Amino acid sequence: MHFRFPSRASGLALLAALAGCATTPPDALTPISQLTQPHTGQPLAATLPSPGQLAEALREPLAADAAVQLALQNNRALQARLARLGVTAADVAEAGRLPNPGFSFSRLTRGSEVELERGWHIDLARLLTLPLVRAAEQQRLQAEQRQAAADVLALAADTRRAWVRAVAAEEALTSRRQVLDAAEAGAELARRMQAAGNFNTLARAREQAFESEARLMLARAQAQRLAARERLVRLLGLENGTALRLPERLPELPTAPREQADVEQLALTQRLDVQAARLSLERAARQLDVASTTRWVSMLELGTVRNASNEMPTQRGWEVALELPLFGPGPLPKAQALAREASHTAADAAIQARSEAREAYGLYRSSFDVARQHRDELLPLARRIAKEQLLRYNAMLIGVFELLADARAQVAATSAAQDALRDFWLAQADLDQALVGPVTPALPGPAAQAAPAAAAAH
Repeated sequence: MHFRFPSRASGLALLAALAGCATTPPDALTPISQLTQPHTGQPLAATLPSPGQLAEALREPLAADAAVQLALQNNRALQARLARLGVTAADVAEAGRLPNPGFSFSRLTRGSEVELERGWHIDLARLLTLPLVRAAEQQRLQAEQRQAAADVLALAADTRRAWVRAVAAEEALTSRRQVLDAAEAGAELARRMQAAGNFNTLARAREQAFESEARLMLARAQAQRLAARERLVRLLGLENGTALRLPERLPELPTAPREQADVEQLALTQRLDVQAARLSLERAARQLDVASTTRWVSMLELGTVRNASNEMPTQRGWEVALELPLFGPGPLPKAQALAREASHTAADAAIQARSEAREAYGLYRSSFDVARQHRDELLPLARRIAKEQLLRYNAMLIGVFELLADARAQVAATSAAQDALRDFWLAQADLDQALVGPVTPALPGPAAQAAPAAAAAH
């Protein structure tokens, strides 16, 4: 719909009025920081840390919270995501502005007669629907901000999980080296005893097989350590991992697990993807209102006419133009389909949130129970057995190979306890993420296999 203003003075007045209504795009980063700071403990930054700040952050062994902080500051993919949000904010601001005015001019000749037509016009359909469009676009921005905040929290959770795996890989590598040391000692002792005629070929072959398997386990542990460190390096946005230092061990198991009986309701309240889906549903409903409102109004044009001629007096009047909707129903069917899609998407987001929260909390509790059993029962029992075996060895009741086999079993118990502790911290990271955004909780890994059983008895 267009309305034509007859005079240049009126057009200039309209330009001045619209220029006064111009606004700058809103700050889209502040709402995201407000959404994520309660969970990450720090505000978001729109700039990367300087080389000096990066070196200072890596000066000491990197703790889990410090790793999350560094990732949120230095991850380039996150910075690109926030920059893309700025583009969305600019689009939303542009959609909410008043329509720009237009100027029309025509010159018609008939013999010696010359007719001139001038006018200013503005889109009245957009003016009529501007409040609805602004509300819908604002909800679009809010939904996009929540989705971006969910991406921020997902990066924080990924970084925390990568940190846990990297530190656990360091511990596992240490354990595998201890196993190899014991295997090499047993194999060397078996070689010497066979040379002295005190050991048979079968017993020595068992010790050699154990040494070979221990070397393979060490090689796998080295590969796992490399992969875990590189995943963490990528999330931290580092060019290389040479300056990255990690703690020697994971934090100790808490004294008691969390008690959260309302995880489903908490997830529905806090999860940003659920909030984004709800805002998208409200936006789709508003767009449906806009489509219903403008279905006929957008086909009507109203304007004034002012014709000047060098031979005739100036003509003034008005005109109405009506476009007949003969070849389609307009934007209404598309808006209805988008509204149905948004409705199903919001319902699915709620279903996923409740299920993921239940699963994450269940795995968290089971991981805590397993880790506690390793810490309080299995590991102390293995140490007690090792102590008793040492007493038996000192009393010459068992031989050195039985003592080595028991030492390998104790290393195995330690490795299993380390793996259980790793699974617990991963489960806690999954639970934290499940309460704020989408997550696929990781199932606990298989118990660490200690040293392959090389014949414990000889």
